[in-house]
Amino acid sequence: MFSIFANIYLLFMSATTASPQHHQLTPLILWTMTLATGFIVANIYYNQPLLGDIATTFRISNGEAGQIAMFTQIGYATGLLLIIPLADMFKRKRLMLIDLAFVVVALLLAASAQKVWILAVSSLLVGITSVVPQVLVAMAAHLAKPEERGRKIGFIMSGLLIGILVSRTISGFVGEQLGWRAMFYIAAGLMLIMWVLIALVVPEVEPDYKGSYGSLMKSLISIIKEEPKLRLAAFRGALCFACFSAFWTTLVFLLREPPFNEGSAVAGAFGLIGAFGALAASLIGRLSDKANPNQLITYTLVLLLLSFIIFMVFSHSLIGLIIGVILMDMGVQATHISNQAIIFSLNPNARNRINTVYMVSYFVGGSAGTFLASKIWGTYHWAGVCVIGITLSAIVLIVHLIGRAKKGRA
Repeated sequence: MFSIFANIYLLFMSATTASPQHHQLTPLILWTMTLATGFIVANIYYNQPLLGDIATTFRISNGEAGQIAMFTQIGYATGLLLIIPLADMFKRKRLMLIDLAFVVVALLLAASAQKVWILAVSSLLVGITSVVPQVLVAMAAHLAKPEERGRKIGFIMSGLLIGILVSRTISGFVGEQLGWRAMFYIAAGLMLIMWVLIALVVPEVEPDYKGSYGSLMKSLISIIKEEPKLRLAAFRGALCFACFSAFWTTLVFLLREPPFNEGSAVAGAFGLIGAFGALAASLIGRLSDKANPNQLITYTLVLLLLSFIIFMVFSHSLIGLIIGVILMDMGVQATHISNQAIIFSLNPNARNRINTVYMVSYFVGGSAGTFLASKIWGTYHWAGVCVIGITLSAIVLIVHLIGRAKKGRA
């Protein structure tokens, strides 16, 4: 399989080596990057509506099945830490094409897993290798004009966020009709298509960093120390995504209980509902070019807190859950866009490493949210999940307001 990828890759590269080093972010390139971002990031979330079916297949508890989603998120954080910094060191298109070949292998391994530990390992590998979207987001920031950076990032992020949410709808439907394994086989096919699209359309970007991999990784520590805005954005992102992951990991368990008594298809359909909130990403990107992102974040964090209060009060109402999902996704995704508008303006020569610090924090938070929710579900069920969301969203709002106050006094 890898020899096939290598031969096709050499064919495409031989046709594009004469291209200029400075590229514009044309509509075709932007749309290709957006589509690839959405389809690739979906790999991380396909398993969430399928956890109940996976538990049945392997005869494990819902809490144990929830750990599969946690392994995927831990893998993603690991890939962000170890792979994304390489985009400052190696040619980015080449790095993405090599990575996507491994994504296909990991998805096929997940689809064919006959033991739960094999599924856990393959889920970890799916997470590690599905990091190409973060290279594409940083590439968009590199190729876009400064006055359009927020809008271009917002456009790509709207594709990423819709991919995150619609992936649950697709996997829920496929799981209901064809079984959970079919979803991973389909995902592997989609990755082959994305490989071809990136090879044909996305330009090559030369690296900015000339040192060794060891010094590259050490520079992450220096970046963290030198950039207080990055530290605060990473904290906000981590806690917001912890709330987000706690909700989506356990929603399928809530919907399987009375009074809902629904399966994976309905759980997945909530992702489609949440996509309406994700559509706000493009608007937030435009606003971040003109308004103060920190002020926008204050409002979006309030939406997140409000959503979990609604989940707590209206836990037995589909209408209540729908309203809460829209508010939660608007809050989380808009905060994420504003965070990225802030961090990508810090150091142009280290955008991939800055994004690494932020996104590793983001998915460590997501993994923690998944772990906490899976553990608490067994004892406190939905009420415990809502307490997690309310507590974490209140903490991040308070820390954000304190940070704004200190900045105002500085």
